[in-house]
Amino acid sequence: MVTRLSQLFVRTLREDPAEAEVASHRLLVRAGYIRRQAAGIFAWLPLGLRVKARIEQIIREEMTAAGAQEVHFPALMPREPYQATGRWDEYGDLLFRLQDRKGGDYLLAPTHEEAFTLLVKDLYSSYKDLPLTIYQIQDKYRDEARPRAGLLRGREFTMKDAYSFDHTDEGLDRSYQAQRDAYERIFQRLGLEYAIVQADAGAMGGSRSEEFLHPTPVGEDTFVRSEGGYAANVEAYTTTAPEPVPFDGLPEPVVFDSPGTTTIQTLVAHANDVLEGEWTAADTLKNVVLALTHLDGTRELVVVGIPGDRDIDDKRVEVAFAPAEVEPATDADFEANPLLVRGFIGPWSATGPILGEESATGIRYLLDPRVVDGTRWITGANQADRHVHGLVAGRDFTADGFVEAATVRDGDPAPDGSGPVTLARGMEIGHVFQLGRKYAEALGLKVLDENGKLVTVTMGSYGIGVTRILAIIAELSHDEKGLIWPESVAPFDVHVVATGKGDEAFALAERLVADLESARLDVLYDDRPKVSPGVKFGDAELIGVPKLVVVGRGAADGMVELWDRRTGDREVVPFADAVARLTA
Repeated sequence: MVTRLSQLFVRTLREDPAEAEVASHRLLVRAGYIRRQAAGIFAWLPLGLRVKARIEQIIREEMTAAGAQEVHFPALMPREPYQATGRWDEYGDLLFRLQDRKGGDYLLAPTHEEAFTLLVKDLYSSYKDLPLTIYQIQDKYRDEARPRAGLLRGREFTMKDAYSFDHTDEGLDRSYQAQRDAYERIFQRLGLEYAIVQADAGAMGGSRSEEFLHPTPVGEDTFVRSEGGYAANVEAYTTTAPEPVPFDGLPEPVVFDSPGTTTIQTLVAHANDVLEGEWTAADTLKNVVLALTHLDGTRELVVVGIPGDRDIDDKRVEVAFAPAEVEPATDADFEANPLLVRGFIGPWSATGPILGEESATGIRYLLDPRVVDGTRWITGANQADRHVHGLVAGRDFTADGFVEAATVRDGDPAPDGSGPVTLARGMEIGHVFQLGRKYAEALGLKVLDENGKLVTVTMGSYGIGVTRILAIIAELSHDEKGLIWPESVAPFDVHVVATGKGDEAFALAERLVADLESARLDVLYDDRPKVSPGVKFGDAELIGVPKLVVVGRGAADGMVELWDRRTGDREVVPFADAVARLTA
């Protein structure tokens, strides 16, 4: 098929859009692939749809090979199924909610677990109908607080979501592995580097959860990996707690004056002035007050104790206290709880415990797993301008529980014993879950098993971010002049550019285009008259088809020039050899 540039709905831009933060956003807009409609919302132009369709085709081929069948659901969904599973509330402000003219509640679906579950419930009733895997490629909607980076973090995006249905856990394991293997083939065909990491299931629920992350400096996710093979998102990383330390015979804790030492840095400096020994932030216990807003709207304060050389990790805290929303305690929170002495909070005071089960405040006190019995700490004395040193965990204070809230660092031990971990940035491109029976139980999806007994179906969920992948490929595949698409997803196989003032170049280009079409190549032909060679070359380099043919000065001698955008190589060849070279 031949597409003539003179008729293609496209306008290239010479300047970067003002709101663009990353290369993919700049170039996809400048090259005429997408246009911004609102924050995180984009229109797709013909060039963009062609690339998107080629990515989707690769996904469809591998889904078919894995035994999945395609369906399609509406984006507009009623409230009731999401209410039944609890996600109407759990998703919070991420949901786009709306009402019809009769006052009925609807949403723009962020994912479609409920719809898939109810469809199978409607049609299947026996274990003989299973296993089943069905999928769709559909637009999803999430009201992101800060949409950014073009297609990398949008409020409307295209996603492939697949769901498997089995009547046994063993069947789920097989379905899960089939989809996991298909994902590896998809990303390999797309030329994307990926790391498979353990992940938190979040609002999706379920047990086993793994993310496919593409390592990239612009990624929003942090993950850890060890040379021994461990890999996990930081939210799913579990701290290896040290062994408890005997504390018999340790001296009693001592309270000391520490005026103005409201930060770990000032506390350590003061401790080294007034206490014997050398002290670092790792010797201190930092106590952070957090406010949780639960689904029913109630607000709860918790105090989290972590080693002073670490900070609270926002994403780990979000997962630890999900589905509650988490934020730092406010001035009003401290005013309402005068026993929380800001800058001097600790788990112990000279008058006895004030936090935990015997707490006068009623505030839960949670500890980092590293704070094991027998460890000694410098921490707040719960009195203004006073701290305590030699405070022993398990003897002088206890907690209501432990929480994974502190930052993870390079060199921390992998929980499986495979060595120290290193941190990297990545962008999620796929996620696979073993949902189990959460949605089937909530929505009543049961089938008769081999013994005629009703059993609840077990499910898996498997998502790929189609438009995000397109943006990531653009991030990886460009130079200072424009995009350079891999052949597997390029909008066209060949871009033919006719230049010159006479008719010879255009006549030869028409013959070449016809021959390429006969060879079943998809061709973009720049047939625009009275457009300078510089403009045509600039557009060709910006649009990013990897194979270019320039028909110009050598046309009278039957010669054309082949450009390879990937390598930068250029070669003049006879017209008669061009098609064979381009199809080799």
